[in-house]
Amino acid sequence: MKATLHAEPAMAALPAEQEDEQARLNARVPGKVYNQIKRAAAINGVTITDFVLSAAIEAAQRTVEQANVMRLSLADQECFAAALLDPPKPNAALQRALTRRTQLLREE
Repeated sequence: MKATLHAEPAMAALPAEQEDEQARLNARVPGKVYNQIKRAAAINGVTITDFVLSAAIEAAQRTVEQANVMRLSLADQECFAAALLDPPKPNAALQRALTRRTQLLREE
């Protein structure tokens, strides 16, 4: 048996003009999964829609947060810290870029 879940998705990360609009989220799941979700929602005293929406929002937020975090090995962390504490001297290309930037800012 297949079941269909209907839920309104979270409005986070949508373009500004879509944040206030309602959208529909549909999912086809096996009956066993539907029954498990239905039971979990009942245990929490919420509707299936609220339960699924809450779980989806949490998973989406966790996914976005993880994508925004840079993970470095211990060796890479030490290398990064060393570069911050004792940065290399600017090379010729960086000096030219800085001079060009200064010129562009004066023109504005």
